[in-house]
Amino acid sequence: MDRVIYHCDCNSFYCSVELLSRPELRRVPAAVCGDPSSRHGIILAKNEPAKKLGVRTAETIWQARRKCPELVLLPAHHGLYREYSRKVNAVYYRFTDLIEPFGIDESWLDVTHTLHLFGGDPRALADRIRNTVREELGLTISVGVSFNKVFAKLGSDYKKPDATTVITPENYRRVVWPLPVTDLLFVGRAAAKVLAQYGVSTIGELAGFDRAALEELLGRQGGQLWEYANGLENSPVAPAGAYTPPKSVGNGETFPRNLTRRDEVGRGVAVLADEVAVRLRRHGMKAGTLQVTIRDPNFKDICRQRPLDAPANTARELYRAAMDIIARSWKPNAPIRAITLTALSLIPEGEAAEQLDLFQGAGPPKRERVEKLERAMDAIRSKYGRGAVTVASLAPEQTAEDDGEVPF
Repeated sequence: MDRVIYHCDCNSFYCSVELLSRPELRRVPAAVCGDPSSRHGIILAKNEPAKKLGVRTAETIWQARRKCPELVLLPAHHGLYREYSRKVNAVYYRFTDLIEPFGIDESWLDVTHTLHLFGGDPRALADRIRNTVREELGLTISVGVSFNKVFAKLGSDYKKPDATTVITPENYRRVVWPLPVTDLLFVGRAAAKVLAQYGVSTIGELAGFDRAALEELLGRQGGQLWEYANGLENSPVAPAGAYTPPKSVGNGETFPRNLTRRDEVGRGVAVLADEVAVRLRRHGMKAGTLQVTIRDPNFKDICRQRPLDAPANTARELYRAAMDIIARSWKPNAPIRAITLTALSLIPEGEAAEQLDLFQGAGPPKRERVEKLERAMDAIRSKYGRGAVTVASLAPEQTAEDDGEVPF
């Protein structure tokens, strides 16, 4: 029996929630934005009239206003969005307990074993869920219906707003394969750029590419994307309340002012590395790869990654790797607006092993001491609050090099 998986996506979620109390704005261009005074002045969500005039999510306010001078800007109320996210998911729970949130406004639902309770027609049930959300909460959702999670998400993106799209084993080649390869889950700009060099611009072209060659080009991700394109993704939808290990752990910061000096960058990276390390340890995971995304004042991003010397979940090791990546890929003194660190290739702590170096036998014990130290910091923070112990300012660079340690 084929699974029946839904991907439910709230349309223009932040903006739609705001317009519940401002119905007079529904027919005029409106958008929710960050606070310009704190350098978060970007568009977070827009309504359909704004979308039709070319306003895009994540562009700056001045870019949006240049396209649409009459754009009405609304402040964000994140607590309200969380409240409505819970309400929307409460509607989903009436139809299945196999629900996996994917961000605040998206969820996967597995209705394979409950569909018969609601008539047995996948499209009809999806429409019923859409109607329920609209009538009870005043919000619209788009639903993708398919036999796996990746194609279900493609379906929810296929037609918006307030629509149901069904992708089956019989029609996915016709529906999915002509779509741009960037529509496929986890095909980012870097992967798309590599694929374009080999003539791959659609999902169908990705599906027809040699899998081994993709793995040569993109590593393990290449084989995973090939499976996605060919409809072979089969990961489960997590049951309600179940823990699912993360595939990545990241944290980013837009700085109050542009960073230009190495010591400024180092302090920013140290805080980010500490946040990522804490979350890795909380999940009981270690990272095999670290990715660094750097944004300049013109909102141009570069993204670089490299394998770690050994799987790690300490701030010191993530910091070292991040600063090495930045040193190799960023021009000295060039201004930096924002940095994001993302831990990738995650594995459970119990499965993390490293090859011992016969000439540096003190390495692993030193790593164990650092892990114990940072876990002690976790315990203090857990008892006394996040601010009880924090990352100290970095010592001068020559001191760090002399003793082989990165001081925290």
